[in-house]
Amino acid sequence: MKAPINLTAALSRFDDVFRPRTVATLNDYKVMVVKVKGEFVWHGHPDTDDFFLVLDGRLTIQLREQDLELGPGDLYIVPRGMEHCPRSEEGAEVLLIDPQGTVNTGDAEPGRLTAPEQTL
Repeated sequence: MKAPINLTAALSRFDDVFRPRTVATLNDYKVMVVKVKGEFVWHGHPDTDDFFLVLDGRLTIQLREQDLELGPGDLYIVPRGMEHCPRSEEGAEVLLIDPQGTVNTGDAEPGRLTAPEQTL
């Protein structure tokens, strides 16, 4: 890295939701920011855990057996293979960490919420 990354500034550079942007790489992992509003798609990642850190707003991670409510500063890691569906009624800004090449919609059928990998 040539300079520190300000996550607030990075998030101000786009408005679309459920379209993660890579802001850094760490070994073979992409560090991303994403805006969430509404409901995503139910999916799992058979080969990797799914890391969520809420930066702003409120995020619900729906699991089949319960809903987890996260606010700013809250972190949750969905275990590999566990089906989940993130949602936020009011909107949230979230930091994600995934292995390079991980599709945001996991094992769900590709659709309108499947995002290409984008770097800021």
